[in-house]
Amino acid sequence: MATIPIELVIYMKLSLRSEYALLTLVQLARHPQPIPETALVSVLKISIEALTEILAVLGGKGYVAQLDGRVQLAKDAGEISVAEIIRLFDGVLAPLEPVSSKGYAPAPMDNEVKLAGLFEDIQEQISTRLENTTLSELV
Repeated sequence: MATIPIELVIYMKLSLRSEYALLTLVQLARHPQPIPETALVSVLKISIEALTEILAVLGGKGYVAQLDGRVQLAKDAGEISVAEIIRLFDGVLAPLEPVSSKGYAPAPMDNEVKLAGLFEDIQEQISTRLENTTLSELV
């Protein structure tokens, strides 16, 4: 499979929840000691309510531990992939494959095998990269 130039991938849609979850985890990975939730709110510039919601999801899945208003990673940063956090908050990784405007019919480019294949290759590269990137690599 040929490597697709990154210039072809302009944007990947992430929800704000995924983005803030990743930012939260990166901050926690930088600090081995528990961090006050108020410090995270200040650094991330989000509301305490938003952080509380994100931490509840992350804590429920065993990524973070909370005690007395402080939070820390509950898993090693090298064991947490970017892809698994995106999936936790957004479901499947953002597909780049075309869909028809009706949603149930074949996409218009389905008949163009090479064009459709280009988007499949890009999606595979994105998925592989996100699967193979851990929090420890982002610190």
